[in-house]
Amino acid sequence: MAAAQGGDRRAYERVLAASVPLIRMAARRQGVLPDAVDDVVQETLLTVHRVRHTYDPSRSYDAWISALAGRRAIDALRSQGRRGQREVHDEHAYDMHPDKDDATAATEREQEARRLREAIASLPPGQREAVEQLGLQERSLAEASEHTGRQAGALKVNLHRAMKALRSRFHGEP
Repeated sequence: MAAAQGGDRRAYERVLAASVPLIRMAARRQGVLPDAVDDVVQETLLTVHRVRHTYDPSRSYDAWISALAGRRAIDALRSQGRRGQREVHDEHAYDMHPDKDDATAATEREQEARRLREAIASLPPGQREAVEQLGLQERSLAEASEHTGRQAGALKVNLHRAMKALRSRFHGEP
């Protein structure tokens, strides 16, 4: 570190690379969760960069870096504690209630809608008509019968068969 303070760039790179295991050990010793250790490493390296001029070459570098890492680890634990009180960590909730502005969710919805339209279009004409009238346009059985000129019983049978075919196509259900 003394050479790095003198302007030796390669020495600085070597000392930072050699510091990473020490920082990791200090973070784990403080009780930082494994998925947050890398954040502590990054914060500690940034701190080293900002305060490298304060290192005293007559003292132990390992003790100096360990002290900095310990402080950053404590900061991470405090932050984690505050977040833990406010945040919900339920993966099922995230999957079931994605953000409205989430581009991935919007793309998935568009793809599902396109797949459904294609599946309906591939149905036999009678089944497709029953789905369009009763499902998509939400007409009553009597209204759909009057509009198509088909008997209500035939529409019900075609709707049932269409739903069975669509379920099978999307979910593999019989």
